[in-house]
Amino acid sequence: MLVVTSAELRKRFGQYQEAAQNEPVSITSDDQGGLVLLSAKEYERLKRRDREVRRVEDMGEDFLQALATAEVPAEHAHLDAELGDWRP
Repeated sequence: MLVVTSAELRKRFGQYQEAAQNEPVSITSDDQGGLVLLSAKEYERLKRRDREVRRVEDMGEDFLQALATAEVPAEHAHLDAELGDWRP
């Protein structure tokens, strides 16, 4: 992700507007990340992925069994560090 200050964004808005078509642009102010400039296409993609909530009662037995026995692929083991000390 490209990171720019709000002052830099004001000076070269067109440049960062174009960059946001390819990657998110984080806009900082007083060393705080507060805003992200991204393309409309990326925004729409993220909106489509909004979380859907389903009741367990509405899930089929096959799905629940698959969920209970699912394992994380080895190539994603490095993400365990994201959990910190939290464990179910």
